[in-house]
Amino acid sequence: MSVKIKLFHLLVLTVMLTLQPAKAEDSFLVENIQVNGLQRISAGTVYNYLPVRVGERFSLDNVSVAIRALFKTEFFKDISLERQGSTLVVNVVERPSISKIIIEGNKDLSTEDLTSALKKIGLSEGKVFNQQTLDKVEQELKRQYFSHGKYGLKIDTEVSLLTRNRVGIHIDISEGRIAKIKQINVVGNKVFDNETLLELFQLNTTNWLSFYTKDDQYSKQKLAADLERLRSYYLDRGYINFSIESTQVAITPNKQAIYVTVNVKEGGVFVLEKVKFSGNLVVEPEEIIKLVQVGPGEIFSRKNATQTSKAISNRLGDEGYAFANVNMVPEINEDLKTVVMTFFIDPGKPVYVRRINMRGNTKTRDEVLRRELRQMESSWSSISKIERSKTRLERLGYFEEVSVETPPVIGASDQIDVNYTVVEKSSGNLSAGVGFSQTQGIILNANVSQDNVFGSGKRVNLAFNNSDALTRYSFGYHNPYFTLDGVSLGFNLGYSVRDAEEANISNYATDVINAGFNFGIPLNEFDRLRFNIDLKHTDLNTSNSPSDEIKQFILDNGSSYLDLITSIGWTHDTLNRAIFPNEGRQQRLSALATVPGSDLGYFKVSYKHQQYFPIAQGVTFKIFSEVAHGGGYGDTEELPFFENYFAGGVQSIRGYADNTVGSQDSENDPSGGSTKIIAKAELFFPVPFVDDIKSIRIGSFIDAGMVSDEFEISNLRYSVGLSGEWLSPFGALAVSLALPVNADDDDEEEIFQFSFGSGF
Repeated sequence: MSVKIKLFHLLVLTVMLTLQPAKAEDSFLVENIQVNGLQRISAGTVYNYLPVRVGERFSLDNVSVAIRALFKTEFFKDISLERQGSTLVVNVVERPSISKIIIEGNKDLSTEDLTSALKKIGLSEGKVFNQQTLDKVEQELKRQYFSHGKYGLKIDTEVSLLTRNRVGIHIDISEGRIAKIKQINVVGNKVFDNETLLELFQLNTTNWLSFYTKDDQYSKQKLAADLERLRSYYLDRGYINFSIESTQVAITPNKQAIYVTVNVKEGGVFVLEKVKFSGNLVVEPEEIIKLVQVGPGEIFSRKNATQTSKAISNRLGDEGYAFANVNMVPEINEDLKTVVMTFFIDPGKPVYVRRINMRGNTKTRDEVLRRELRQMESSWSSISKIERSKTRLERLGYFEEVSVETPPVIGASDQIDVNYTVVEKSSGNLSAGVGFSQTQGIILNANVSQDNVFGSGKRVNLAFNNSDALTRYSFGYHNPYFTLDGVSLGFNLGYSVRDAEEANISNYATDVINAGFNFGIPLNEFDRLRFNIDLKHTDLNTSNSPSDEIKQFILDNGSSYLDLITSIGWTHDTLNRAIFPNEGRQQRLSALATVPGSDLGYFKVSYKHQQYFPIAQGVTFKIFSEVAHGGGYGDTEELPFFENYFAGGVQSIRGYADNTVGSQDSENDPSGGSTKIIAKAELFFPVPFVDDIKSIRIGSFIDAGMVSDEFEISNLRYSVGLSGEWLSPFGALAVSLALPVNADDDDEEEIFQFSFGSGF
C-alpha cells in the first residue's frame, strides 16, 4: 500500500475519533473486533497478529503499529482501520494465492530440482503471491544454471490472474549452450610448470572424458577447491609464503567459452629449525614425540604438521579430552628461511559420556548393538573407542549404514552424548529357484536363513540344494554371544550326495552324513580362537571303471569311513566392514585332524591372508593369498583323494574351469592335490553412473595359483582380467572376464565365469 493511502487512512481514522465524545477523544475501549475482506485467511490469524485485544483501550498511537504488524505477515496488500462505536473494524484486501507454477524449456535441470530451489525462496503452489518474491526468481534460477556452466540463460516470467483471487505463474526458460573452459593459466609460477600444477585441478579443458566427468564446466565451488589444492601443493613442499594474488574468470561475448587465470606468488622454500611443545601435555612427552611427523632439518610441510596436530588431538581424545585443541604456531625467520614450529596444546576439561543412544534399530534388539560397543556410559570418552564401536556395528552385516554423533550435553561443559544411528537392511533370506551352471548343470535350491533371528543377533539356516553334482540338506545354528564376554557356540547337521565327475573331478561319488558343534573364544579386540568337533560318516561309491588311484585307496582303506574330526582356527580381523571392505586386514590360520581311532587318519593345515588398501574415494586395492597342505598319518599313507584341494573358477583362479587346475589321475580326470597355493591382486573402482559403492563394484585383477602334491614353479597358472561384484537383493553375484596367461593343453579354459549366492 502506498504512503499516500496509508496517510489517508490515518487521517480518516483521526477525523472519526475526533468526532467521538470528549472522554474518548484520545482512545476508546474495544468491546469487539470485526474483520472484513477475508477469503482464505481465517479471522483467528488476524487476531493473533493484531496488537490489540477485546477489553483493551485503543488510541491513535496504536494505528500505525497495528497496520505494520498486519503488513509484516505478507498476507495482505491493503489494510485500513475504522471505529464503529466500541467496535474496531479491520478492512483487508488479501494477496492472491499461487494456484499453479509451470516451468518450461528446462532440460539440464529437472523440474523437481528447480521447484525445490524456488520453494526455498518462498515461491511455491499454495503460498501467498508476492511480487517481490517473483523478482528473486530470476536471480535464483541464474544461480542454479550458472553453477552448471550455462551462462546464456534467458528467463521470461508471466503472471496470470485467475478466479477466486488466485494467480498462475508461467516460467519460460531458454537454457542456452553450456560454456566450456577454453583455457586455464597459472601465472607467476617458476618452480613448477603449468602442466604439473594443472594436474591438481578438477576443472579442465574439454577432453574425451568430459561428457562424463563434466570437468570442462566452470563452477565457482570447484575452482575454490582447486585453488586450495594448489595452495596445499606449495605449502606441503616448504613454500610457506605462497599466496594466490588474484583469480580472473573471463567469458567470451557469446557466453560459450571461459578463460581462467590464476596469479600466484611462490616465495622461497623454508626448512624446519626446531619443533617445540607448549601448554598442558596431559600425557607423557615421550608419547607425544612418537606422534610427531615433522622434524628439524626437514622441508616444512603443512600436511605433515596438520597430521601431527590431529594425531596429538586424537591421543588426548583417548584420555577423555574430547574437546582438546592443538594449534600450530610457526615462527618464521625470513632471512634464514627457517621455521620454528610450536604445537600449543590446550586439552580443555576431561569429558565423559553421559548417555549412549541407539536409533534406527526397529528390528534389532538394543542389547545386540550395545554388546558391540567399546565406549561405555559414565566413563571418560575415547575417540578411538567410539570409532571402533562404529566399525563393529558395521561389521555385523545387519545395517546398510552406521553413523555416530557426539553432541555436548547442554548446560554441562564436561559431558557428551554418543548417538549411533543405524539403517537396517534385511538380514534374512527366503529363496527357492532353478538355475543352470556349466559345471553343475541344472540346479534346484531352497534356502531359509536368518542372520539376526528376532533381532537377537543369532543365526539360523535351513537349506536344500540339488544339482547334477551335489545334493545337500543342512541345518545350522550360531550364537555369537553364548556368554556375555563373547564366547560363541553353534552346531550343524547335514547330509550330502556328491557326484565328483559332474564337478570336473575324478569318477566317484560320496554319500556324507555329518554333525558337529563349534565354539569361539575372543582373545582380544581383533583376535579369536575357534574350535570344531565334527562326526562324519562317508560312503564312497565308484563307477565300473574308476581310476587306478581310487582302486588302490579302496583296496588299502575300504569304502566306508566313520571319522571324528577336530579342528582349531585363529583369526585376526581388522576389516572395517563385513561386506565390501575397503580397509583393514584379515588372517586365518586353521588346522584339522581326525582323532586317532577314526577309520581314516589325515590332517589339513591352511593359512589365508587378505588386505585392503584405500587408494581414493571408491578405489581400493586388495591382495589375497592362501597356502594349504594336507597329508595322511597312521595307516592312511596319504590325504584321502576326496579331501584333496582343487583350484579354478570364479572364486579361485579365474579363467580356468572349476576344479580343473592341478594333477590328473590315470583316467585323465582332474584329481586335485595335497598342496594348494593361491595369490591374487585386484584393484576395485566404482561403477560409472552408480553412486552406491557399498553394494556394487568392478575391478581388474591378476590371479596366480596351483594345486599339486608337490610345489613346482612350472605348475603355477596365471590369469588377468576384469571382475564385477554385486550384492543384489537376491544374493551375491560375482562375474569375471579372464584371460589365462600360461594354460597348457590339459587345462580347461573359461573366459567368462559367474557365481551366484556366494560370499565375497
